[in-house]
Amino acid sequence: MGTLTTLTDEAKIALDTLADRTSALVSPSLRLGVTGLSRAGKTVFITALVHNLIHGGRLPMFEAQKSGRIARAYLEEQPDDAVPRFQYEDHLKALIDDRVWPDSTRAISELRLTIEYESASMWNRMFAGGKLSVDIVDYPGEWLLDLPLLGKSYAQFSKDSFELAKQPSHCDVAVDWLKVADSADADSAADEMAAQRLAKSFTEYLKAGKADERALSTLPPGRFLMPGDLDGSPALTFAPLPNLGAKLRPGSLGAMMERRYEAYKTHVVKPFFREHIARLDRQIVLVDAMQAMNAGPAAIADLERALTEILSCFRPGSTNFLTGLVQRRIGRILVAATKADHLHHESHDRLQAIVRRLVDRAISRADFSGASVDVLAMAAVRTTREATVTQGKEVLPVIVGTPLKGETINGEQFDGKTETAIFPGDLPAKPDSIFEQAESVSEDPAIRFVRFRPPRLEKTAEGFTLSLPHIRLDRALQFLIGDRLA
Repeated sequence: MGTLTTLTDEAKIALDTLADRTSALVSPSLRLGVTGLSRAGKTVFITALVHNLIHGGRLPMFEAQKSGRIARAYLEEQPDDAVPRFQYEDHLKALIDDRVWPDSTRAISELRLTIEYESASMWNRMFAGGKLSVDIVDYPGEWLLDLPLLGKSYAQFSKDSFELAKQPSHCDVAVDWLKVADSADADSAADEMAAQRLAKSFTEYLKAGKADERALSTLPPGRFLMPGDLDGSPALTFAPLPNLGAKLRPGSLGAMMERRYEAYKTHVVKPFFREHIARLDRQIVLVDAMQAMNAGPAAIADLERALTEILSCFRPGSTNFLTGLVQRRIGRILVAATKADHLHHESHDRLQAIVRRLVDRAISRADFSGASVDVLAMAAVRTTREATVTQGKEVLPVIVGTPLKGETINGEQFDGKTETAIFPGDLPAKPDSIFEQAESVSEDPAIRFVRFRPPRLEKTAEGFTLSLPHIRLDRALQFLIGDRLA
């Protein structure tokens, strides 16, 4: 990513890092980035992580918790006053009281969780009490897909956009936008109404690709889908144009679009990278591979492309004490396949293998030397339990949960209240077969998944309410922060 930043950018990043490190000498902290494409479960992951740590949840693979070295965990005021707070309490109420999924990530937010612990090292226990503040930074993965734009001209962005729109996975949802774009003349006089018409049509195409039945991933610019307070601004009122010449005439529609594209990079993409991505120490990327499998082979191929672009945006590596004062690198990156509770446990390893295959290409392309990268199948909140049903002489492993209202299987539509046993099917033993399907013409995936409501929390015999159930959240915690609590 360094080739996409200027010397001025790097100087600002170094100053920000120095300020962070100086503060950390007094109060040790770690910045954990949480991202993923839409509906991968970022909000649920953060809420479940915080809830389980604060309430001493069941985390047997999280060593510091298992060994009883964590004295307490609690929320504190976050250090960045200009970043919205992650609304943990509201999201927790939605999950536990209302049993509905909280609203998806629409913008960047932050939360500080402080952990007081006893070090496993006698030497460390002699000189200091253990305390670590984890600054959790939640941001949409769609914004990450904008970072490669820093290395692209407007002409290249336009060319890439039209090539992607004409691929089989995109062409039918791009029809209306392509008609509008083909009628535009880059050499005509700049016209605000024409710019708005083009930007609106382009945005509708991007939104259509994000629908559940499509689940497409590689659709930048990300802020077009989540504009926030930039909605309607000139920096978000542009679109690719076809048949661009080598040089755009001043005062033309093409020149207007090019200027706004460059403003988008300068005022939206660069600050996001410098102020947030370049300051991360650890990163988890959540992946809803099952939604992509539900949508068909084209969505699987698109997800692989998106993961390659996302992982290439980070700054992985290690630093020593001196270089770390002005240079920050992400030391650990976890790619987690979410919603493992939608499968029987016998398929969890297969889901993990599929996601590992998805990221292999990205890891081979990017330089991850000095950084640890791992893959995990998990469910931050477990919505189902396992059981068996007998059909004739055959015993089938099933999952039992409450499907969301409107979900359907074989024509049966669920009401959102009735608990149901579902045979989810089996993922293929060989992950390559998923990708062989993606290269074939078949559009009918072998396995269908439904979405479930959050569970009712269990109570002990003494009436004590347990924390949110999960699958392998403890392993994720151990990989991401376990070493800092040693």
